[in-house]
Amino acid sequence: MKFVAVRNLRLCTKDCLCLYVCKTGATDTENSVIDVTKCVGCGQCAAACPSKAISLVPLEYPRQQPKKDEVVNNSLKMLENKAKEELLFKTLALQSDGKEKQLFLSLAKSSRLQAEDLARESRYMLPQSQYTHSLLEDIIKKEDEDAKIIAKKLLQHLPNNDK
Repeated sequence: MKFVAVRNLRLCTKDCLCLYVCKTGATDTENSVIDVTKCVGCGQCAAACPSKAISLVPLEYPRQQPKKDEVVNNSLKMLENKAKEELLFKTLALQSDGKEKQLFLSLAKSSRLQAEDLARESRYMLPQSQYTHSLLEDIIKKEDEDAKIIAKKLLQHLPNNDK
């Protein structure tokens, strides 16, 4: 399996050790995005990065494991509940201040993260899945012109591992 390095710009502290260890110059770019056309996936930049801002990701992902309809339906129900929780905590945060507000915002974020995990487990949010491709195809049929352009570009670049 072939890997390439990617940088999380939010974690990058600009120590630039990756520049010194990269044999191909893939990390030395103007916009701080690693050039995947030069990257050979050796992992030297990730090992050298003190802030752990660089990770190796596979170029191809395996197919998602199939889930029974019962599991998917239960996950979707929990996802819906987590979305309601997030909204409730955000509303409570707006009505609060100080430490209470901070607590409600933390609970809202926690609900959001749990909802994202549930969505992923329910066959959604995996860019290489047929579900994502179907969603993008629906956008192309129904949405405004800007959304159609973006959806078409995504479909060109995202592999469909379910075919």
